Amino acid sequence: MPHPFLCGHATHPRWDLAVALVLAQLQAQRQTLTRRGVSSTPNLGLVYLTDALSPHAADILDELSAQLPEVIDWAGATGQAIAATGVEYVNEPALVVLLCDLPPDQYQVFSGVAPLGHRFDAETALVHADGATPDIADLVAEMAGRVASGYLFGGLSSGRDGGRQLALSRAGTVPGQARVRGVFAGGLSGVAFGPGVSVLSRVTQGCRPLGPPHRVTAAEGPVVLALDGQPALAVLLGRLGVSLADDPHLRTAALDALRATLVGLQDHADDRSPRTGHFGEDVRIRHLVGIDVGRKAVVVSDRVSVGQGLSFCHRDARAARADLVRICAEIREELESPSEALHPSGTARAGRGGDAAGSAPGAARQALGAVYVSCTGRGGDHFGGPSAELQLVRQVLGDVPLAGFFASGEIAHHRLYGYTGVLTVFTSG
Repeated sequence: MPHPFLCGHATHPRWDLAVALVLAQLQAQRQTLTRRGVSSTPNLGLVYLTDALSPHAADILDELSAQLPEVIDWAGATGQAIAATGVEYVNEPALVVLLCDLPPDQYQVFSGVAPLGHRFDAETALVHADGATPDIADLVAEMAGRVASGYLFGGLSSGRDGGRQLALSRAGTVPGQARVRGVFAGGLSGVAFGPGVSVLSRVTQGCRPLGPPHRVTAAEGPVVLALDGQPALAVLLGRLGVSLADDPHLRTAALDALRATLVGLQDHADDRSPRTGHFGEDVRIRHLVGIDVGRKAVVVSDRVSVGQGLSFCHRDARAARADLVRICAEIREELESPSEALHPSGTARAGRGGDAAGSAPGAARQALGAVYVSCTGRGGDHFGGPSAELQLVRQVLGDVPLAGFFASGEIAHHRLYGYTGVLTVFTSG
């Protein structure tokens, strides 16, 4: 029977005392389980640090592995802020540790110096990445092609130092697995999970669409020249109800409106309006980085192709709260429904062997632990106050052990997102 994960988190100016506080929490939780007759033997640790502790990442990894010798594998990243059950730590030295009790042959830690073994049957993967790596979006897509479900979850490390990744493996339990050890930048790292590890995952968007999507009818790289056969800049100004007239007050108002506008891209144009309050997972939010008055064009922070769908949008706290509640409620409903073979994003999946071990047909599943990766542009203030985003997750999903970080780009499916949250729950079946 799978065991609940253990989670500890703390802040302290001294890294060693912060680690000591976390270890004390983890030990207390294990003692509580022992009194209930449950023997928890975690073997995989996920650790996330704020960038204030990034200079001590190697020392922290060494101390954790020394004090928890039964945990033979570690993975993690640094972030501008980190997330734990019901709380987020911003602009302070802090760390969170999630200890996972998983079948040792059903996961594998990987990194750029120790890639995923070809003989490991990966179903999905937690991915930490460096956004400064060239062609990072292509690397993420290539990694998704190496897992059976095509589903990744994770994010780009963030922080004033650009972010770091952590990976350590002392196991060698999987044929072809190389030894992994280090704190590094660049490329991808993380943990691949086999079909015996069940997860449910959802993407939540934090933007409100300004009307139905448009079809890109002319584009050059990041420059969008025409939407629905009309000059793209004219379509945008019309959608915002502003003008670039000579009147300085009107021009100032227009520029302010443009600065507050983002773009949602779809691989294929869809004439249907987004559901009220949020985009679907097929939409990727990107920055509107400029306008070209001469060509009546707009410039976005991504390559754009003819035939894609493009929606203009604004960040919106109310829409973000409603959509976060939606994904947490969907995951709870999936947990309470009869178990079946599912794609990580919640749709039925055929051909992967039915129920996971330890879950009888028709039985409800248990949430063992969760990973939440949110955008650095979201966070508590966007949701109404300090830690409001994580408190909302806890309120709707329940008191599930949770760890994560605030990323400079979020990974879900085979794509890079922005202004989103990616919530992934490990389940008992």
